[in-house]
Amino acid sequence: MNKTIINIMTISTMAWLGAMTNADACTGITLHTLGGETVPARTIEWAGNDLESKYAIVPRGHIMQSMVPGGEMKGMTFTARYGFVGLAVQQPEFVVEGLNETGLSAGLFYFPGCGEYEAYKPEDNARTVVDLQLVSWILSQFVTIDEVKAAITEIRITNIDPRAGTVHWRITEPNGKQVVLEIVGGKLHFFDSTATGVLTNSPGYEWHLANLNNYVNLTTGVSPAHKLGNLELRSWGGGSGMHGLPGDMTPPSRFVRAAFFSLNAPVQATPEKSVVQAFHILNNFDIPTGIQFAPGDTVPDIPSATQWTVASDLTNRRIYYRTMHNSTIRCFDLRSIDFGKVKYQWQPLDKVKAQPFEMIRVK
Repeated sequence: MNKTIINIMTISTMAWLGAMTNADACTGITLHTLGGETVPARTIEWAGNDLESKYAIVPRGHIMQSMVPGGEMKGMTFTARYGFVGLAVQQPEFVVEGLNETGLSAGLFYFPGCGEYEAYKPEDNARTVVDLQLVSWILSQFVTIDEVKAAITEIRITNIDPRAGTVHWRITEPNGKQVVLEIVGGKLHFFDSTATGVLTNSPGYEWHLANLNNYVNLTTGVSPAHKLGNLELRSWGGGSGMHGLPGDMTPPSRFVRAAFFSLNAPVQATPEKSVVQAFHILNNFDIPTGIQFAPGDTVPDIPSATQWTVASDLTNRRIYYRTMHNSTIRCFDLRSIDFGKVKYQWQPLDKVKAQPFEMIRVK
């Protein structure tokens, strides 16, 4: 790829990451079926402009090379052992969520102010991978989380521009095992997130788990009536047991809501039903355009700050998505793709940026 083109695209991507403090709102949940199938799902937000998101079909044998700080293609070169489908932002190299043909899922979430990568050294370029391309490395190389853990110590992870902040990652196996990877003080930290299946943004994962204890009083259902002196207090409606659930869009509040909504959801019989349920749960995290801007600021002309939502059926190797432009759920069935023959390709998530409507004809 032409170096000038790379730099132009990198600048636009850095504008996205560098300003994400106004939109660091990605929310991830994980559902499980009665049969034990696993469905991780998440949103991705950015209120500044249309991310021009794409999907990439990556075959076995496809050769990829990482960028290094500054945006040049001088980092580690790796060849895909496994094919995968990835959803990317700004340009097809920057896959932020995806699923490979073995059923391994991986995605990145913005992690500002808390992460710190190991110092970049040009002499380590041959084993350097930028954070925005780590998902592609994981999906193209591995079947299990243990394989990722064993190999990741041999590479160096950095970012294209230090001003862009850092990210953390969620990796999930079909059997339900899940970890969160954070890099703090230049050190790798893996946290078992199987119990919650939830991830948002800063602070770190352990902080979010501790913060759940501040909501120990919350419960599903209706709060029982009780006396306050001589007054009898009763609930005005269903769901009052969740009164006090934080409703703002900060990462800590979204983590709490995501945990309570997903962990209290009825367990579905099939992955398809769990996928539908995941999209409904994540409806609660759609961010309307405008609320992240101060009064008087120019608000971009986009339908939503939640640009797309994705859910993956790891057992049946299917990845589903919908976008801010089109709420129709679309699906890639990886089992129908011959990753030994298919050509590398990428396309916009929306070929037509318009919500289709179904007209009801009355006779």
